[in-house]
Amino acid sequence: MTPRTSNGKSNDVVLDVREVSVDYGGVHAVDDVSFTAKKGEIIGFIGPNGAGKTTLFDAICGFVSSERGRIELEGRDITGLNPTERARSGLGRSFQDARLFSSLTVFETLACAFERHTKHQGAVSTMLQPLTWWVRRRENKISERADEIIDLMGLTAFRDKFINELSTGSRRVVDLACVIAHEPSVLLLDEPSSGMAQKETEAMGPLLQRVKETTGCTMLLIEHDMPLVTSVSDELIALETGRLVVRGQPRDVTNDPRVVSAYLGTDERVVARSGMIRTDTVRKRVNAKSKAKPRAKKPAVKPKAAPRKAVKKPTGTTKSS
Repeated sequence: MTPRTSNGKSNDVVLDVREVSVDYGGVHAVDDVSFTAKKGEIIGFIGPNGAGKTTLFDAICGFVSSERGRIELEGRDITGLNPTERARSGLGRSFQDARLFSSLTVFETLACAFERHTKHQGAVSTMLQPLTWWVRRRENKISERADEIIDLMGLTAFRDKFINELSTGSRRVVDLACVIAHEPSVLLLDEPSSGMAQKETEAMGPLLQRVKETTGCTMLLIEHDMPLVTSVSDELIALETGRLVVRGQPRDVTNDPRVVSAYLGTDERVVARSGMIRTDTVRKRVNAKSKAKPRAKKPAVKPKAAPRKAVKKPTGTTKSS
């Protein structure tokens, strides 16, 4: 049996969200949402635009104030803490738009991300840095840890490239690496595949699994790409108009009639997105052009032969003998 604490909760529950509500001028953006997340678990959040997914993440991280509810992180009540204090307590958050230092390299960006784990030095230590042994040791440690994350995220080829030289997908991976550098116990990812190409989106799933296995952190994932979110999530939570509609295994949630009617619909191509469509006879990739009828080829037209020029006979008078 799973051991429990004195208040009756399981010891492996890392995040406990109870009856959280957020109102905007009488509109219930998040309406009485409750859920728990266990250590090392990935929970996916799905729902149409305006369902309250991002607002729920903002309430958990402290960017918006909740009218009601309670949030506990590893048994500690963080409801009254500001975003900075919640981040120091172990909450990590990525946003839909990755804002990084474009003039820094990937390595330098990750070195900056380790700032919260380093001891701040004064003006004297800065001036005497080449002579201060503990400063050199700290810099070497940051360099080693930055290279470890670069290797974990598959960014070795981009280590010394500037951020403004990277594609959108690579910048998203660097942004995720910066959040992981904070060593969060709970990682909230808001549409990590946003703006990515199909090939990069397909590589995001194995990357998230590798991060979970390496760091052991709990992940909350908002994602509209159904093959991605269903492949990595241990459970799915479907939201609609701020309320929790259903929670369960990915297969059960995506087949729930309420989720299908409110969000997924019946079009397989919309549901599959970057993934595969399964039919009775073949499993094939989504290709919008596959059903298009091929255009009939026009018969080749022989070029007309150029008209032959008439040869003029020489004109003149003949001499009489």
